[in-house]
Amino acid sequence: MTAAAPGIPGVRKAATVVLALGLSATLAACSGDGGGDGSGGKGGGDPKLSVTGAYVSQPPMTDMAAGYLTVRNAGGGADELTSVTTPLASEVTLHTTKGTRMKQVSSLGVPADNRLELSSGGDHLMLTNLSHRPKVGEKVSFTLHFATSAPIEIKVPVEPTTYRPKD
Repeated sequence: MTAAAPGIPGVRKAATVVLALGLSATLAACSGDGGGDGSGGKGGGDPKLSVTGAYVSQPPMTDMAAGYLTVRNAGGGADELTSVTTPLASEVTLHTTKGTRMKQVSSLGVPADNRLELSSGGDHLMLTNLSHRPKVGEKVSFTLHFATSAPIEIKVPVEPTTYRPKD
């Protein structure tokens, strides 16, 4: 039995180290420093979102269209655009574009004190299974849903297929 006694202090020391590391990780996760919210260490805070420059390109096809907009975040906390709904389409998906590759994603980040820009040739919305082919000048209702912020409802104009917004 005396052979086991020298191992006990080592076990206690290892348990103490594991407990200390676990407690440190827990305290770090619970701290109010803004964590991984994309706030750049500004102490976190709530997102303050607004939407500008929204439009839908008049679709060349009858069943699919693309939507573009900018979500501005004047707050100290980041958020995520998680979905968009519209009576124009039975499905709206979020897409990122890297080079010539388009990929559907479940959300798009809206950084603190920054913006999420959805533009032609870049990140965008795909509207599928359209209820009708929208005409230039028509206004389409969109509801933007976010991870933490309240939904934002907007009216989006339909622009010509060749439309490019001014900077």
